[in-house]
Amino acid sequence: MQTGSNTEMVQGTNGAALAVCMQGIHKHFGAVHANDGVNLSVRAGSIHALVGENGAGKSTLMSVLYGFYTADAGSIAIDGRAVEIRNAQQAIALGLGMVHQHFMLVDSLSALDNVLLGSERSMWLPRAQGSARSRLEALMASSGLRVNLDAVVADLSVGDRQRLEILKAIFRGARILILDEPTAVLTPQETAQLFEVLARLREQGSTILLITHKLKEVMHLCDQVTVMRAGRVVHECAIAETSIERLAEAMVGRKVASGRVASAREPGEARLQAEGLQVLDAMGVARLRGVSLCLRAGEIVGIAGVAGNGQSELLEVLSGLRKPAAGTLRVGTQTFGSDAGASWLTPHEARRLRLAHVPEDRHARAMVMGFPAWESAVLGYEALPAYSTRFGWMRLGAMRDATRAMMARFDVRPQNPELGSAKFSGGNQQKLVLAREIGQAPEILLVGQPTRGVDIGAIEFIHARLRELRDAGCAVLVVSSELDEILALADRVLVMNDGRITGEMPGDACDETRIGLLMCETTGQEQGVSA
Repeated sequence: MQTGSNTEMVQGTNGAALAVCMQGIHKHFGAVHANDGVNLSVRAGSIHALVGENGAGKSTLMSVLYGFYTADAGSIAIDGRAVEIRNAQQAIALGLGMVHQHFMLVDSLSALDNVLLGSERSMWLPRAQGSARSRLEALMASSGLRVNLDAVVADLSVGDRQRLEILKAIFRGARILILDEPTAVLTPQETAQLFEVLARLREQGSTILLITHKLKEVMHLCDQVTVMRAGRVVHECAIAETSIERLAEAMVGRKVASGRVASAREPGEARLQAEGLQVLDAMGVARLRGVSLCLRAGEIVGIAGVAGNGQSELLEVLSGLRKPAAGTLRVGTQTFGSDAGASWLTPHEARRLRLAHVPEDRHARAMVMGFPAWESAVLGYEALPAYSTRFGWMRLGAMRDATRAMMARFDVRPQNPELGSAKFSGGNQQKLVLAREIGQAPEILLVGQPTRGVDIGAIEFIHARLRELRDAGCAVLVVSSELDEILALADRVLVMNDGRITGEMPGDACDETRIGLLMCETTGQEQGVSA
């Protein structure tokens, strides 16, 4: 990578000092031109958003800045000084820190030891721990990043883990923070807490680069925004000079359809009925408390609520991944009971009954990251006649051809079945999983967090596919922590809190205020709350 310096690398066009200036950045991965002559200028002491569709080149550009990749051409200046960054250690030494969408923490270690790992200043561990604890307590007091330093990371909430990652970066001297999709897995309360922390860090002089798909958050939190599309910068401006609609159009290259599209017909017969579902966790704590629901043909039912209130356990029970402590489930004409000795639905039986499931965590439950895309695209369906002979031999060519067809229909980029599953962006991974499950023409579809970490163009596409499936007569259940998504998709809305359904109402009668009130209820089903 070439280096150099000029006036633009020292200050912006308005005279403000630049914390980061990247010029003419090019990065190729084989035939893919991920960054095509990208220029990026970030004012010191600001929060700068970097937005664009999945695969637009945002994460690649930030990986070049942080030293994970070396640019094929271009130059970088930090605080007005031309630098070469060839690895993360050099980036850290220059005052950069990066918090990834998937946290880089060791679950079995304490929060304190995770911060200390790799930055010990003494060979005597107790001395290093004591020194680190003192520094961290001072940083927590000044930044508002409160974390229990003695807690094992595996026991921390998602919000606590993210605060720990930010704290770890600041502990190592980061003045420029890169945050990759920081709110993708946070509850609304955790998001609000994070925004307070970031605003305080900005006031203290830190510079923050925010990679995100959530344009409401960009408008609320950021000072400047840069939009990328197909590896290039296509728009940049101050937040005060733009709008969500203009940013969305710049990201996708056209106007984006949004809002609610109701079903054109009344729901049909009951496809799935659950009664009195109860789930206890490993500590004996109730996670589902007598949940009952019905899914009908030609209807999208949305479940709203703050993450952690039983939605994940409900999906696991309905898809056959977990047996409840009590309750019954009817899928089509077959009934499953949880009484002693009674069998429960299994994932294999679910597929036979044409019940498909898109898990909340695509990495842990929906794909194998080490597999090529074509293997992830047939995962769980290998025994279908289209994919295997009656003697059990897999039809590998047919699997690859089917994957190409899925990629074409669902606009998965790049359309390369041989590419590793981990090499695709989050949005394209999600589209591939949806293509796999929808491709079998299910009668029931359970979807957890359908657009988590997905850009606005892919959101529009995924919503359209779910509506198509509903209109074809499928019963669709959508669990989402995004209220906008529930309001846009659901024909009927159920609200969950503390393991119970606290309310039910038609989708066209919903608004954020009504749902918010029901999210605070604790005894909805016992009281028969409905609209």
